[in-house]
Parts: sequence; C-alpha cells; structure tokens
Amino acid sequence: MVGQMANSNAKGDRRERELVNELDAAGFAVMRAPASGSATERELPDVLAGDGEDFYAVEAKSSAGDPIYLDGEEIEALLFFSRNFGAKPRIGVRFDREDWYFFHPGDDAVHVTDGGNYRVKKETALAHGVDFDELVGHSEKVTLDEVADDGPDQGTLDVLSAFERGDLSKEEAAEML
Repeated sequence: MVGQMANSNAKGDRRERELVNELDAAGFAVMRAPASGSATERELPDVLAGDGEDFYAVEAKSSAGDPIYLDGEEIEALLFFSRNFGAKPRIGVRFDREDWYFFHPGDDAVHVTDGGNYRVKKETALAHGVDFDELVGHSEKVTLDEVADDGPDQGTLDVLSAFERGDLSKEEAAEML
C-alpha cells in the first residue's frame, strides 16, 4: 500500500508539472507551490499562473478513478488565497486519458458533499468543464447544445434561400458567405 501511495503521488506530481509546462507554453508566468504544509499554516494552491490579464490559482487533482474528490479545507484555502491575491480560483481536474478541465469551486458541476468536501465526476468534467484552450483564452469550448441551438444566422439563411431560388449563382453565394 505504501508503494501505491507514493506511486499515485508521483503521478500527481507529474500531471501537475505537465499542467505547469502547458501553461508556460501558452505564455503564462507559472509557479508551482511548494509541497503541502511547508510554507504557511494554510494550504497554498498547487499552481499560480498569470499572463498579465488573467491570474489563476489552481488546485490541481488527477485521478485514474472517477470521481475526483477535493478536501473542503483545500477549497477554503484556495478561495482565501485567491481573494487576497486577486486571482481567479480554479479547480483543475484530469482523469486518465483525458485532458485538464477547470471549474470555479462554486460551479454547479462541482458537488459539495454532506461532509463538506468537493466532488467532480468525469462525465460532468467532460460536459461542463472549461478546457485548457478556453482557460488560456485560445478558444471557447463550444458544447453540442450550443451548436444545435444556434444554427446559422439569418443572413446566412437569406443567402442560401436566394441561391435556392436561383437569384444567386453558387459563386456569388459562396462569396457572400
């Protein structure tokens, strides 16, 4: 059992370093907090990252299993630190063979258990989490619901209707779109 704990911890460290490297590659200044309990009475967030516009304090958890649990005290410390530091608090979760997904601790997708701990299920992370590109501002994750709801705008529909009626050639319609 001891070997297994050490192993999962090493894996967590590796995942955390991957996240730091990805943030660094995305142009963020990044810092990993020192090992738990060494700096202050209060836990520090695992990762601090900022790009001059956005500042994040991230509590990062990875797991092979589902769901991922976070200690209520970790989240309290994250919120305390974030508020005082001026950072946006984020829970970063990574399930095996999936990417990182991020949540504000207050998001509906983050379930608070009766015992005051926090839980994120894999399916919830994939459906509702902010992915890495969206977090760093490279894209907005578009959910299938949004794609289905929006559909083409009225201008696009007008051009297609005109093409169907024969008022526009295919080339003219393509140019307008």
